[in-house]
Amino acid sequence: MTEPAQTVPPPSGPPDPVALLGTLVAFDTVSDRSNLPLIDWAEAYCRGHGAAVERVPDPTGRKAALLVSVGPFETRPGYVLSGHSDVVPAEGQPWSSDPFALREAGGRLYGRGTSDMKGFLAVCLALLPEMVAADLATPIHLAISYDEEVGCLGVRPLIARMLERVPRPLGCFVGEPTGMDVVVGHKGKSAARLTFRGRASHSALAPQGVNAVEYAARFIEHVRLSAEAIARDGARDPLYDVPHT
Repeated sequence: MTEPAQTVPPPSGPPDPVALLGTLVAFDTVSDRSNLPLIDWAEAYCRGHGAAVERVPDPTGRKAALLVSVGPFETRPGYVLSGHSDVVPAEGQPWSSDPFALREAGGRLYGRGTSDMKGFLAVCLALLPEMVAADLATPIHLAISYDEEVGCLGVRPLIARMLERVPRPLGCFVGEPTGMDVVVGHKGKSAARLTFRGRASHSALAPQGVNAVEYAARFIEHVRLSAEAIARDGARDPLYDVPHT
């Protein structure tokens, strides 16, 4: 873990979460673009408040995750506050204002990522000085990842690096929008990629060929029937909106 360094002087007063949110929203971090300007700023901010910071770059050097730690993180397990820096595209959408400029109207804050999930990051960063000043007995880690919107890609190397450098965390709070309710579980997800290959033939000799589309259709129907069987006879948990797999 990189040692904390005072690279940016802390502000004279407590950080304003709305101002921080405006700064974060202004970084265009749509997933197909680099998030390094945001990471550069966040790293300097966190170092300036005395937190320990480690950058976890991706193989291309165009993106990076950030692990920010406060308290006795080298010797004691702590808790993780997890958020991602990327946002979904704004092109072709009926925005009435610049999506990358925070706007307040009617008691609400508008901008790409205000809810999902730069608002969470702004609150965490605003509270960072209090965390540093609290002389924590249990450490807190702020994990800022990238490419969540395109498959949770950036959090994987971040988790791997965290497990190499600090004791296994006690738990993780993910700042995804949940209507301000605490969600205590997630059913999880399993993904697979399938490729169907056929054998070309002239339509006059169709039995000598293999139609990959037909076999893909058979598989899709198998998945649908399996889903119906699980919904009817599989395990159930009524705490979920959809109580089955």
